[in-house]
Amino acid sequence: MLPFPIVDTHLHLWDPGYLRYPWLDGNALLNQPYLLETYNQHCGPVQVERMVFLQCEVEPLQFQAEAAWITSLAAQDPRIQGIVPWAPLEKGDAAKADIEQLLAANPLVKGIRRIIQFEPDIDFCLQPDFVRGVQLLADDGLSFDICIAHHQLANTIKLVAQCPQVSFILDHIGKPDIKHQLFEPWQQELRTLAAFPNVWCKVSGLVTEADHDRWTRDDLKPYIDHVIDCFSFDRVIYGGDWPVAYQATAYPHWVETLTWAVSGCSDHELRKLFHDNAITFYRLG
Repeated sequence: MLPFPIVDTHLHLWDPGYLRYPWLDGNALLNQPYLLETYNQHCGPVQVERMVFLQCEVEPLQFQAEAAWITSLAAQDPRIQGIVPWAPLEKGDAAKADIEQLLAANPLVKGIRRIIQFEPDIDFCLQPDFVRGVQLLADDGLSFDICIAHHQLANTIKLVAQCPQVSFILDHIGKPDIKHQLFEPWQQELRTLAAFPNVWCKVSGLVTEADHDRWTRDDLKPYIDHVIDCFSFDRVIYGGDWPVAYQATAYPHWVETLTWAVSGCSDHELRKLFHDNAITFYRLG
């Protein structure tokens, strides 16, 4: 296990009895409360110093309520030092009021995640109003978490090119098809995306894109190697993606797997990946 506490930049918490999460319907493992007490249990020997909460695709009308709920949980556990809520960025300039309301009520808001992955229109992220909504984030120094599937990377590159003032972080390394060991065009497109200095990459969610029951660490390592090669240790950040990743692995096993995959790195690089870069990107505490 790591010799220092980590920063988990991708924590989900939800309670389907309190808020509505339509995507949990039919998933018996996930469609139940996952709260801080359970997270602490699942972390086992892993020491978590700080956490960043990521929105959980609550019913859209409840996005302000979700942020307020997490703000109340942060008052109970000060390790929650960042919140990345949902916001209707597709409204363009009209999204400004929603963003300002989030910031006024929730001082821990560090960025916004408006998931692109589930949009059936491949050009959704290039619609002028959505691009404008993302551009607005720079006004308040907010980052944008990019959550896409690998086939959406090409258009994501075009989005980022239009938003040079916004800090981006790619969630789950762009969700390549690890289960079938596909690399292209993800491999080349990731390198293109990494050429933008305002884009970072979250090393998270890999096990969810692999075969949940039969993945091995060797299945993941070529993808991790390529991410490090593209972004270097200066722009990569650890994420636990709990409890979504619980479908495929125990929390400590993911930490052990990633630590093994980068075992040739220096102690300084290891701290960047698991601790320091998170504090820099999300402007924590």
